[in-house]
Formats: sequence, structure tokens, C-alpha cells
Amino acid sequence: MTGSVNRKAVGIVNVICGANVTVVEPSNVYGCTVGDDVFIGPFVEIQKDVRIGARTRVQSHSFICELVTMGTDCFVGHGVMFVNDRFASGGPARGNKSKWESTSIGDRVSIGSNATIMPVTICDDVVIGAGSVVTKSIVQPGTYAGNPARLLRHHS
Repeated sequence: MTGSVNRKAVGIVNVICGANVTVVEPSNVYGCTVGDDVFIGPFVEIQKDVRIGARTRVQSHSFICELVTMGTDCFVGHGVMFVNDRFASGGPARGNKSKWESTSIGDRVSIGSNATIMPVTICDDVVIGAGSVVTKSIVQPGTYAGNPARLLRHHS
């Protein structure tokens, strides 16, 4: 190989873990806080300053970016993507964190495979359908699906 390569290894680095946490490698999990009995599947990236509550499951190929907080007893399906940069200025923030926004996920939230979660707040007891794009905060328990995600039915 010619030229230079800035190589970064995949790994589990500087993670504050509760009891009985499972991380299936290869995964890139760093600088985050993970509660008791959390499961993290293979090919997952969880970035720094993310907080994941107890008994949450994150399935393979999911990406949880900085500024995400997730409650307890949640489920994140395969290939779920969290976004913290809306490209509000017409393009990517290019590392300018002042342009990033946070996401807050309540307790007992299930997110179906291949959903995209923009910077929003999602209340407790919500189901997000597979492939949905959540562009606005969700304040009522229920099942939501579509692009953009819309309420399909209320949960009591």
C-alpha cells in the first residue's frame, strides 16, 4: 500500500457498564453509559456520551450517535439509524457540535428495523414501525409508522 492510513480499530473503549451487559463483537462502543442487562448485537456503533437504560436490546447494524439518551426496557431493531445533524444550514455540520441536536427516548419504546430517528423526543410506551422515519417528537403513547411517522393507534 502506498500513502498513509489513519487506522482506527473497532472496539469497546471507555464504556461505563452496568451488570450483565452483553456486547457481540465486532461492535464499536465507546465513551457511553450502558445500564444493567443490556444486549448489544454485532456491527453496532454506539458513540460517546450516549446513555442506554437497563434491559434495553440493540440489534445488529444499528447506529446510535452522540446526544442520544434511551430509557429502560427499550428495543432497537436491526439497522436503526439515529441522526443528530439535520443539515439545517444546507449541508453537514462537519464536526461543529453546536449544530447538532439531541434525541431522548422514553421507557418501553420499541423501534422497528431500518427506522431512522431524527433529533426528537419520544415518550414512554411507543412502538415505531419498521422502516419509519421519525421527524417530529412523539408525546402520546401509541404505534407510529411511515415516512414521516404518523400515529396509527393509541396505547392505553
